[in-house]
Amino acid sequence: MSTKEGSRGGERRQTSGARAGAAVREPARHASVTFRGYHAVPALRHFALHLQRQVTKGRIFDCLIADDAELRRLNREFRKKDYATDVLSFPADAGNYIGDIAISVDRARAQAREFGHAIHIELRILMLHGVLHLLGYDHETDDGRMARAEKRWRAKFGLPVGLIERVSR
Repeated sequence: MSTKEGSRGGERRQTSGARAGAAVREPARHASVTFRGYHAVPALRHFALHLQRQVTKGRIFDCLIADDAELRRLNREFRKKDYATDVLSFPADAGNYIGDIAISVDRARAQAREFGHAIHIELRILMLHGVLHLLGYDHETDDGRMARAEKRWRAKFGLPVGLIERVSR
């Protein structure tokens, strides 16, 4: 499982589902969730708004929920790693817009099954993890700062064990 953030070199791109090579546009005023090839889940959009209000303090992000093939393509293109991963984060340096997250619904489904909870719970765990990366946290280099923040926010949102704790067990 890899959860390290990706990077786009600070470029602002269209974030309503079409990632690489899309036209520049002004982002929406609220966090958005795009479901590529899956039925929209209003509860995840609602959770994204909670993250925007509470975790990012009003700063905007976009989240793509896609399949393993799309996450593999993004991981290969932006991180030069040719495998699907559960979550990628693409920080942006664009004022109130902090960047994009891409989440694999296939990985989320498998991880939810492995850890004994519903897929919508796993998608929330992954979205929180991605947002923390957008805010500059990096669990590989920050001496536990991200792990502590993730644990605190998971408790506040009533979420079970997160990604960092799973890897460190």
